[in-house]
Amino acid sequence: MATPDFIRALRVSAGHQLLYLPGVSAVVFDDAGRVLLARRADNGRWSIVGGIPEPGEQPAQTAVREVFEETAVRCAPERLLLVQGMEPVTYPNGDVCQFMDICFLARATGGEARVNDDENLEVGWFELDALPVLEDFALHRIKQATAGGPTWFEGIGEG
Repeated sequence: MATPDFIRALRVSAGHQLLYLPGVSAVVFDDAGRVLLARRADNGRWSIVGGIPEPGEQPAQTAVREVFEETAVRCAPERLLLVQGMEPVTYPNGDVCQFMDICFLARATGGEARVNDDENLEVGWFELDALPVLEDFALHRIKQATAGGPTWFEGIGEG
């Protein structure tokens, strides 16, 4: 994901230290039941679409904006799938971030899937039984979207 200007401004004073940031992702299905995926330019891996909210932007608005900006697909959020604190990530430049991901299930409402920015190399619709190799982040969210309900993590709330 491209670094928003407000984070660049924060980095001037914060340096490379850990920033705890909101993140939004979306599992988007078309009417045929296919899932929208993008192959990221930064690591070459396929994933669901996501990004960082702009200051004052609601998470569902972020999902709609990011999906359109990255794939030219218009979508409508239908429900919240997951809110999950992620592990810290260290970027090649030394910046450290930890994201609280807010993931939505969304339905495509228009547009033709295509690369619509410089963040992705490819964009496409995939049948659930023909997914490319995905990291757990995306795979878990797609499985949750098809299961119809929230997923509870082992060990949370125990003991």
